[in-house]
Amino acid sequence: MWYWTDRRWSGMENLPPGGVIITPNHMSQFEPVLIAHYIYGAGRWGRFLAKASIWKIPFVGFMLRKTQQIPVERGSVEAVKSLDSLVAAINSGGAVVIYPEGTTTRDPELWPMRGKTGAARLALLTGAPVVPMASWGSQQVHDVRTKKISFRPRRKVAVTAGKPVDLSRWQGAEPTREVLEQMTEAIQLASRDLLAELRDEPPPPELYAAPARRSSSSERSA
Repeated sequence: MWYWTDRRWSGMENLPPGGVIITPNHMSQFEPVLIAHYIYGAGRWGRFLAKASIWKIPFVGFMLRKTQQIPVERGSVEAVKSLDSLVAAINSGGAVVIYPEGTTTRDPELWPMRGKTGAARLALLTGAPVVPMASWGSQQVHDVRTKKISFRPRRKVAVTAGKPVDLSRWQGAEPTREVLEQMTEAIQLASRDLLAELRDEPPPPELYAAPARRSSSSERSA
């Protein structure tokens, strides 16, 4: 990573000690490696969520287990166990990384989309602070719009973390759909505004909403 990227890091002081939920924007498959390097540079060990099926890939699964990443099942009773693993990671002082969008953004200009409610639900369950994060530049290595990958060294990348999102108005609230969606919007808007600072341009007035797709039962339960 030191060879591959030319880094501009800021906001590391906003990562508190103890259990924390980190919510970056997501616009490239290279980005998780960049975020992990930033969190490591801040003296923490990032524990990312990833689809459980990836654990079945030879060597990849071995490395994920050794680096304490967290498999997530969707659309089954195993999803409850995944949530238990997240709560345990937070309660043990872990830095859990959740991409609220659940996938790379579909916004043509790479702004954050509306998020899913997993990070908000975990925040209500644990009371852990939610730290928004934004990165810019990873699209030079992997661009989801063109599917192109570049191995040129010293790509300029920037990562910043903001102060924990103020979710106090929902403290102790029941995790209704309305509450979770309101919390998720607050989290995503915080990441959007951080990204605007990195890009030095005004953000769009609203979060991007991906075109509707026919949903499966697993997607509805996610």
